[in-house]
Amino acid sequence: MVFVQLKKDVITIKTILSLIRHGETEWNTLGRFQGCVDIELAPEGIVQANYLAKRIKDKFDIIYTSPLKRAVKTAEIIAKNRNMKPIIINDIREINFGEWEGLNVRDIEKNYPNEFIKWRNDKEEAPICGGDLSIKMASKRAKDAILKIVNDNKGRNIIIVAHGGIIKAGLIGIFGWDMTMYHKIILGNTSICRIFFNDDMMPVVKTINDTSHLPDKYTIKSYV
Repeated sequence: MVFVQLKKDVITIKTILSLIRHGETEWNTLGRFQGCVDIELAPEGIVQANYLAKRIKDKFDIIYTSPLKRAVKTAEIIAKNRNMKPIIINDIREINFGEWEGLNVRDIEKNYPNEFIKWRNDKEEAPICGGDLSIKMASKRAKDAILKIVNDNKGRNIIIVAHGGIIKAGLIGIFGWDMTMYHKIILGNTSICRIFFNDDMMPVVKTINDTSHLPDKYTIKSYV
């Protein structure tokens, strides 16, 4: 049994959730917003996923994935040693960035200056140009999907393979952070964010952006 001290209360951990970002893609290395564009893993992303699989081995009970190819492939590599098939959940797909997909941050700042400023600084909505409409909308989608998975698997060690944007949005929703927290978290490819839940579904952050399974001095090319 694992215990975490939070202020004066002791929380008995019943459920462990690992939110894992997919491996590297070509668009990651170019700094492009992928969103819902269905980009394949790059060869280096497959290498990263294999390092991750060796670390995790059989330390999970069930695995879910976004329907996008880069997440599905990462999940399949993780699950192969367990002879387990990842369960696809549509609502943990990446944020749909609408008109911004395929662009990098510099392109967005240049071509959508007013929208970019609001996206970066608005604490309540953080609107985007099309797609999911705002980080707030994406955070609600992610929160609802993640908490349903946890509630359906109490007492288990759960993996969800998804995307940097929707993982950050999910964290914002679960912990009630303001939308600017989206820009204050970095997640490398195949990074792990681990959250503990007790029987009352109270969440506690254990780790964010854990990439310790990658070799020493490994250069991660893409952070979200």
